[in-house]
Amino acid sequence: MDNLCHSLVGMAMSRAGLNKRTALATSTLVIANNLPDIDVGVFATNTLAMSFRRGWTHGVLAQATLPIALTGAMLLYDRYRKKSPGERVVPSQILLLSYIGVLLHVFMDFTNSYGVRLLMPFSDRWFYGDALYIVDPWLYLTLGLGWWLAKRTPRPARIGVSLAAIYVVLMLASNVMARREVADGLVRAGRPADTRFMVTPVVVNPFRREVVIDIGDRYEKGNLWFDPLPHFRPAGFGIEKGFDDPGVQAALQTPLARAFLRWSRFPFMQVNPTGGGVWINDYRYANVGPYGWSAVRLQQVQ
Repeated sequence: MDNLCHSLVGMAMSRAGLNKRTALATSTLVIANNLPDIDVGVFATNTLAMSFRRGWTHGVLAQATLPIALTGAMLLYDRYRKKSPGERVVPSQILLLSYIGVLLHVFMDFTNSYGVRLLMPFSDRWFYGDALYIVDPWLYLTLGLGWWLAKRTPRPARIGVSLAAIYVVLMLASNVMARREVADGLVRAGRPADTRFMVTPVVVNPFRREVVIDIGDRYEKGNLWFDPLPHFRPAGFGIEKGFDDPGVQAALQTPLARAFLRWSRFPFMQVNPTGGGVWINDYRYANVGPYGWSAVRLQQVQ
């Protein structure tokens, strides 16, 4: 999820009552809910960001150690800051809130199609919830409104957090139903039972899903909607994977290509002279060619 959503989770949970546990509770929750994203530092390097992000700082080792590091930092800050009379930091509560925030961050990142490497550094495997769009306005609304209205009483924040939690659970459950419908539809269409596909949410509308199907040498798109039961229909278009094109073979041997392939789920290649060369992209985030944030140029065409 994006960092505004992560921050709203921390702020809403604080006003729902967790801010009563200790001084610095709100700051701890907001920082903890964003802390695994310290891996954004990769953008200051030459490393392909998508091959590094949501790995080391999101895996089990980081989940165990980041809250301890944050607790130490908050206690050090508390030692030197100006305090109000009677204001007291409880170290055990700071540690508890740090764990809550970090684990919630990782869980929320798991729920979208970008995924997270939960077992890092012991395994590079990606895990995907495919349930929430990475920018979800309904979470903004429930968490943000709950936080805003809870200036005097925690009840609105508790309602907002509860509604957000119910929404997330329903989106996860509905995606299980959607996957079953797509799997059954592909079998009815004569596809093998082990055909690889993805069902992912779309922005704003929780009753629709986009489907990406791997059918060998190409990907096909599909649409799924609830009314209220799920219905699946192929979209009637797709894209060639392009890995057999002789023009891309040299580019595929580069470290940049290998790094991209470690991250991608539905990679495809295109030789695009007008776009500047050989490009690799992921069909999760693009429909055609070297367009969209996930497109990477591997080689310049002379």
